[in-house]
Amino acid sequence: MRETVTVTAVRTTGAPPALGGPGLFTVLLAAALPLVDFFIVNVALPAIGTDLAAGEAVLELVVAGYGVTYAVLLVLGGRLGDLFGRRRLFLGGMAAFGLTSLACGLAPGAWSLVAARAAQGASAAAMLPQVLATIQAATSGARRAKAMSLYGATAGLSMVAGQILGGVLVAADVAGTGWRAVFLVNVPVVVLGLVLAARCVPETRSQHPEPVDGPGTVLLAVSLLTLLAPLTEGRAAGWPLWTWLSLAAFPFAVAAFWAVERRADRTGRTPLVPPSLFRVPSMRRGLELMVPFSIGFSGFMFVIALALQRGAGLGPVPAGLALAPMAVAFLVVSLAGPRLIARYGTRVVTAGSVLQGVGVLLIVLAAWRDWPHLGFGSLLPGAAVAGAGQALQLPNVLRIVMSEVPAARAGVGSGVMVTTQQSALALGVATLGTLFLTLVPHLGMRDALVSTLLVQLAGIVLTGLLSLRLPRTVG
Repeated sequence: MRETVTVTAVRTTGAPPALGGPGLFTVLLAAALPLVDFFIVNVALPAIGTDLAAGEAVLELVVAGYGVTYAVLLVLGGRLGDLFGRRRLFLGGMAAFGLTSLACGLAPGAWSLVAARAAQGASAAAMLPQVLATIQAATSGARRAKAMSLYGATAGLSMVAGQILGGVLVAADVAGTGWRAVFLVNVPVVVLGLVLAARCVPETRSQHPEPVDGPGTVLLAVSLLTLLAPLTEGRAAGWPLWTWLSLAAFPFAVAAFWAVERRADRTGRTPLVPPSLFRVPSMRRGLELMVPFSIGFSGFMFVIALALQRGAGLGPVPAGLALAPMAVAFLVVSLAGPRLIARYGTRVVTAGSVLQGVGVLLIVLAAWRDWPHLGFGSLLPGAAVAGAGQALQLPNVLRIVMSEVPAARAGVGSGVMVTTQQSALALGVATLGTLFLTLVPHLGMRDALVSTLLVQLAGIVLTGLLSLRLPRTVG
């Protein structure tokens, strides 16, 4: 029997607000910013390390400080949007993102950059959940399906384009800014976004907003920190005692968090992450698939950037442009996603995992055959095929996860989904990145790259198997 989430009826006050074309463009622009910034620093890290005399552990914090605070606060950002108004949180989060980007670009030292990156992650957590929640609350039917597909395409393209843009900006050395341009470029984009949002994005909020779940918020933060902090910093710090104690505490923190949330759900309060949401098959199974997919995606992007620059000796521009075929293929194929899903159902996602696996295998063969002369030409076939496969998966999975979430829980649902995605992205850098850097001294750069990509390939096989459990059609 199909399971559903019980939702309290809400009072309506006339027609729901509509999200038009300019408004959709604005929220998608905002959706791109945090993901671009997660990946844009990958090719800039060598320049940052040289300029700020930063060691490897501090450079990993530049990546992890952003990713961890972003992941920890996302669900809270969704709840605050439900409570105070999503447009209001969207505008405030975007303005804060612009200011913290400016702080990153002007950072005088490595530790001030780490602090600014953490604040930038927090501001992104206030802004991004409002994007999905606004789409869910201010669109319906075919318009919602199209908007969700465009959101998924924007998310995937941003991950690849961020790395390409980072290489171009570092090499361009705009007005002598060097690596700082990868952060400063956000400022004019944010100004444009704020002007458009004030004019085009409708205000939406839950008709019966719930107060913030304090215990749940704290326990979720503890759970994510005890997992992500030691995995991102452990290798560079030499795996000190605190990393092992933190990992040992992780399952206990998760158990405590889930117990608190279930108790809140049973007593009629709205927890930070309602367990009842996971009784919706589309959300539960979509999130299960999203975890290995996102781990592999972010791990690949991090590892390939290091391998191309440190191993193959490419500069930031060639290293970034080597992935251009992946971005182009992703864009072209993702545009066909809604039609393919309508015709073939969610087996399109399974086909995407097969294509992605073939693409990664082609990249493995290119690395084995051509190393160290690895560049655009060698990577083109594999990158293009992998990008096409990713385009059949990510946009459609994001749409599947949110397809049956009621509008009244749009903020909570979007926060849960984006937190899962962001945590998995951070976990991918931590796990596959750590594996690669650990293998390099023992196997050499080429064999370490090949071994890491084969581990990613195992994750792609897992996503393919999980895709067979998705509901056959999308609401």
